Amino acid sequence: MAVSTHDRSALIPLLQEVQVEMGYVPKEAISEISKELRVSTSDIFGVLTFYSQFRLNPTGKHMVKICSGTACHVRGAPLIIDAVEDELGLEDGNETTEDGEFTVEKVACFGACSLAPVVIVDETTKGNITPDQARRMVRKIIKAEAKKKKAEAANE
Repeated sequence: MAVSTHDRSALIPLLQEVQVEMGYVPKEAISEISKELRVSTSDIFGVLTFYSQFRLNPTGKHMVKICSGTACHVRGAPLIIDAVEDELGLEDGNETTEDGEFTVEKVACFGACSLAPVVIVDETTKGNITPDQARRMVRKIIKAEAKKKKAEAANE
């Protein structure tokens, strides 16, 4: 994207472009954008951390989004979060598994409170979900990925 220096209005579209291309906004891109636009890296980090659309770390191949809004929280979202993180072996506040297969994201609200608690796995939305159902959703993807890798290995 060709932009003139000092064009702060280009910051968000440029960050969005980087994220679409790379899946997140890496530190190297922040430095380059800072030089190009003559905007401090701290100002850029301020924008990146203010808007929830931006990610500073790579995401997994599969996204598990769990609503943590009031209705979902009251109806068991913390138990679902614990179950999914346990199933994936996520510890110490990590959002993405070491193998890069899954990212777990806690979302403030999906706006589907009548379905609380709500989980979105990739593009599949499930409401009134239990911790065991959430675990099964994750296991199903893990099994499908293992089967896919086994088939790919057999074809090599």
